[in-house]
Amino acid sequence: MTLSISDLDLAGKKVFIRVDFNVPIRNGVIGDDTRIRASLPTITYALDKGATVILASHLGRPKGKVAPEFSLQPLVGPLAALLGRPVVFASDCVGDAAQAAVAEAHAGSHVVLLENLRFHAAEEKDDPVFAGQLAELADLYVNDAFGSAHRAHASVDGIVRAIGEGAAGFLMEKELKYLGHAVEHPVRPFVAIIGGAKVSDKIEVIDNLLNKVDALLIGGAMAYTFFKSRGLAVGTSLVEDERLDSARAVTAKAQKRGVRFELPVDHVVAPKLEAGSPAEVLAVTDAAIGERMGLDIGPRTAALYAEVLKTAKTVIWNGPMGVFEIPEFAGGTEAIARAVAAVKGTTIIGGGDSIAAINKMGVADQVSHISTGGGASLEFLGGQVLPGVAALSDKP
Repeated sequence: MTLSISDLDLAGKKVFIRVDFNVPIRNGVIGDDTRIRASLPTITYALDKGATVILASHLGRPKGKVAPEFSLQPLVGPLAALLGRPVVFASDCVGDAAQAAVAEAHAGSHVVLLENLRFHAAEEKDDPVFAGQLAELADLYVNDAFGSAHRAHASVDGIVRAIGEGAAGFLMEKELKYLGHAVEHPVRPFVAIIGGAKVSDKIEVIDNLLNKVDALLIGGAMAYTFFKSRGLAVGTSLVEDERLDSARAVTAKAQKRGVRFELPVDHVVAPKLEAGSPAEVLAVTDAAIGERMGLDIGPRTAALYAEVLKTAKTVIWNGPMGVFEIPEFAGGTEAIARAVAAVKGTTIIGGGDSIAAINKMGVADQVSHISTGGGASLEFLGGQVLPGVAALSDKP
């Protein structure tokens, strides 16, 4: 059983909260603060209960070395503004600098933000000595970073053993509630929409979902590996030739289990992946694709998928239907965003492009849950045990 932050006695305690502040930063300015905002309920709760809050996160891939462009310092001002509380920045996540920042903070009022965990190579190695140094800063541990839960790193795994107890924050609880319930106890019909570029990235998710869903709808470039496995012309579309057998196996499994398995019936093709490239809608069976590539699902496919979604009671959507960044190839993803928002049931969306689509269409408030998990969400949906979740237990 996983403990919750609400199970802990926080008053007067130093609480190490692992957050996911891996946000886009350019020239010192945060491009999207969704992940920061998602952590606020847990942080505020701990402060209101009289705790000294110590926040730790990674940012980017500094590869175990100090890299100024990956510093968390630019988050201090925006975080303080969002919380309405002072934020003390520690120039390191362990050692004297971290200890001094914690000593400077006042329980219930100040927040400590540690420097990027990945400035230390020991973080990604789940080094027990480094985990012990992190643990020295606090009395209690809370993990609110579902997006990092699939990594057995020191700040999500080893530190729990070092402190002796770990609990889930409210965001972590929400992710596990929605994703876990959808996978284990969905209200039916249960429909999954999986998009993106590569079958290899999501084959485990697809394979696991075929044991759970009533219908599986495929979009994005990954569809072309399925098309080629069926002998259809794919032009210069992205295809993983080494995954053709996997595509055939997925199709056979869906048929065997009686799962409705839908591929696009039409697509938007163009000679180049660039804005302004002349586009045309073709049936996927039309060999006139020639030397062009498929870059979005077509209108008949969008209408077909929307029709399937009309009766759905649980929906999971991960991955775009086309090259969403380019307007000419964004129509399919936008259509699916509208269709998912119209579902009268539980709707869960993950993946940056899928989230961007519902935000762009102004329907984010019509979705039950927007997952911040990224790769963690995919691995969870793929049936894997996440180290960061497994580490949280009332019996460490």
